[in-house]
Amino acid sequence: MMRATLSVMLLAVVGATPAGAHHTGVYAPKDNAITTNFRDVKFSVQAGKFDVALRRFDEGPLRTEMRARAASLPAGLEARTRAALEARDAAGVEHGLMTFFLALARDLAREADHQLAAAPSAPAATAQRFLEAIWRYYNLVDFAVSQRHPATSTAMRLAYDEADSAVRAAPAVDTTRLRPTFRRIAEILSRAAPLQ
Repeated sequence: MMRATLSVMLLAVVGATPAGAHHTGVYAPKDNAITTNFRDVKFSVQAGKFDVALRRFDEGPLRTEMRARAASLPAGLEARTRAALEARDAAGVEHGLMTFFLALARDLAREADHQLAAAPSAPAATAQRFLEAIWRYYNLVDFAVSQRHPATSTAMRLAYDEADSAVRAAPAVDTTRLRPTFRRIAEILSRAAPLQ
């Protein structure tokens, strides 16, 4: 069930992403329903419109996805994020959303490692799609991560660049080099917030 959900998310996130895109510079991967809802909530909170943010959270796919993934998230994350919205606690909302998106990116890195283990001669495009999806979610919270854990932000960028270089080096993936990098990305993301 979890793998099916990750595969659907991966397709939704990278379906329209340019194959040669890179995270540095001005590249920003396309939004999906969850990331659009995140931006709606985030910008409403930044504008001090907590009632709007709460309504968008309550009615949007972000909360639905938090509930669906509750088993792989810190206990009560969805309820704490909602409570922070009700209390008009911008820092609490930011922390809840940061934790959620780190978990999404972490789970994609784990799934990438799993799929590469199952298909050692996978085409580079498969790994590239995972990298783009991971960056899609991480990029949304990189600023929050860098404020709280600057070393983690730097480590994530370095690990991502290493994986990206390995993927671009050949038409087929060198899994002996790439799998450890995906595992390192998952570890880095797990340390950035109290993830299970």
